[in-house]
Amino acid sequence: MASSEVEVKPSEVKPFQVERQMGQEANKQKTVKRSWKESKKMWAIAGPAILVSVSQFSIGFVTVAFAGHLGELQLAAVTVTTNVIEGFVFGIMVIAMLIYVVSGYFPDSWTGLSLLAFKSLWGFVKLSLASAVMLCLELWYFTAIILMVGYLKNPTLAVDAISICMNLQLWTSMVTLGFNAAVSLRVSNELGAGRPKAARFSIVVAVLTSLAVGIIFMAIILATKHDFPKLFTDKPKVIKEASKLGYFLAATIFLNSILPVLHGVAVGAGWQFYVGLINIVCYYLFGIPAGALLGFKFKLRVEGIWSGMLVGTVLQTTILLFVMLRASWRKEAVQAEERLRTWGGPTPNQTPENSLESSAGS
Repeated sequence: MASSEVEVKPSEVKPFQVERQMGQEANKQKTVKRSWKESKKMWAIAGPAILVSVSQFSIGFVTVAFAGHLGELQLAAVTVTTNVIEGFVFGIMVIAMLIYVVSGYFPDSWTGLSLLAFKSLWGFVKLSLASAVMLCLELWYFTAIILMVGYLKNPTLAVDAISICMNLQLWTSMVTLGFNAAVSLRVSNELGAGRPKAARFSIVVAVLTSLAVGIIFMAIILATKHDFPKLFTDKPKVIKEASKLGYFLAATIFLNSILPVLHGVAVGAGWQFYVGLINIVCYYLFGIPAGALLGFKFKLRVEGIWSGMLVGTVLQTTILLFVMLRASWRKEAVQAEERLRTWGGPTPNQTPENSLESSAGS
């Protein structure tokens, strides 16, 4: 019986390989072009947010830096009072922004109060309260750590050292908060428009961009481990104590270049309540108790307390990454469309470009 197999000549294989390579190159160029387009959208949102956040925080940052050169006690005192005053001023600023919005400067956004404003209000309130709780739990976590350090022996030196590092860490966080706002808006917009694949792609671009910025900050801290405390003090003891925390600061900056972006994704997808619960478990049931145990029981002092904080941060980052990798973004887009219908917003036009059907398998 004659063999049905046809021998493939080398001259026939080569064109196929060339065609496959051309296809791979075209896909690569398409991905790069798409990434650049998404990056421009993200920076258009994140850029102004970063500028505002960094500008506001830099006032207290510079104040603490000047106070640190006056003395150890002054540095500790100014750090605590500055945090309180900044929180108070932030509350006033929010109220001022509310007055500005409803005063008529944005006629398309505010057309006056009507009964429609109370339609499905409870669903909106739940999401808003969950977002507020999630943010507060994050901020209170760092406050609790500074309070714990205050109970160590020689607390002035310990508070000075961790205050220097926390001020630098919070300053870098102002940058990642810009990505938090950007990815929150991008994800909510894409899900509301019925484009789950685009929402997922926005997450990837935002996480990688924020991570790249975090790596740069981390490298700067590691390269200046013995020098960055000098921005805040000229006391050798404080400089030495803060320098010991350089690796902890670098690790925290790295992790916090990812975590705020994941929080932004959670806000955009409407997961605030669940992330708030994850916050409580990771930070307050694991992080703070672990820090207290290492810092006080095992006599590791500031390093032990900060290690406990990192335990909570790593745990929360791991859980959120797992949740988002396992999430069905098509299902999230359907839920976003249902919210739009419930709250009276426009639903997406089901065209080939933005229909959920065209995103099957997301």
